Amino acid sequence: MMLRDIRKNYQHGILNERDMAGNPLEQFNKWLREAIDGDELEPTAMSLSTVDQHGQPHSRMVLLKEVTNEGLVFYTNYAGHKAAQIAENNHVALLFFWQSLEREVRIEGVARKVDEAISTQYFHSRPTESQLGAWASPQSQIITSHDVLDVQFRYYKEKFGDTIPKPPHWGGYIVSPVTFEFWQGRPNRLHDRLLYELIENKWIMSRLAP
Repeated sequence: MMLRDIRKNYQHGILNERDMAGNPLEQFNKWLREAIDGDELEPTAMSLSTVDQHGQPHSRMVLLKEVTNEGLVFYTNYAGHKAAQIAENNHVALLFFWQSLEREVRIEGVARKVDEAISTQYFHSRPTESQLGAWASPQSQIITSHDVLDVQFRYYKEKFGDTIPKPPHWGGYIVSPVTFEFWQGRPNRLHDRLLYELIENKWIMSRLAP
C-alpha cells in the first residue's frame, strides 16, 4: 500500500460552540477526563515544542502531571536541551492527540519553573526507580552506551539507600496558556476547530476552517 492511500474518515463527534465551556482550561479538563476514561494508551502524553537560539524548533513527548487554574505542569531535567531552550525563549507549544476520540488540542503559552517546594513534593511521590533515574541520567549528553546509565543507577542506589533527595537540576515547569485550539475530526476532512484566545484577560472563542 502506498502511504498516500492511507487515510481515515473521522466521524466520532462534532463541536458546537454552545456546548463548549467559557474557560478553555475547564473544557480541556473535560476532554482529558474522557481520554483517561477511554481507550487512550497515554492520555497525558503531550508533544512539547521549543525553539533554540538559532530559531530551530524542537519537539518531544513529555507527560502532563497537573492542571491548575494557572496552567499545565510537567517535570524534567533542568540541565537538558528543553530546559536550555526554555531559558532562551520561554514561549512554547503543547499538543495532545487522543486517537480513539478523534480529538486534538493545541496549546500555546509561556513556561516558567514551578516553586522548588512543589517540585520536591512531586519528586518524593514518584516511584523509587524514577527518583534514581533522575540522578542517573545526564539528560541530553552524549554517552558511550546504555551501560553508563546502569552503572550510574547502581551507584546512586547504593549512595542514597531508601532516602533519595531531589536533584538540584530537576524540577517542574508550568505553561500558562494564551491560546487553546480544540480539534474534532469530521467526515470528508471538514474538521471542527474552535480557537480560544486570551485577549485583555478574557477568553474569546472563534471557529477556524479546517
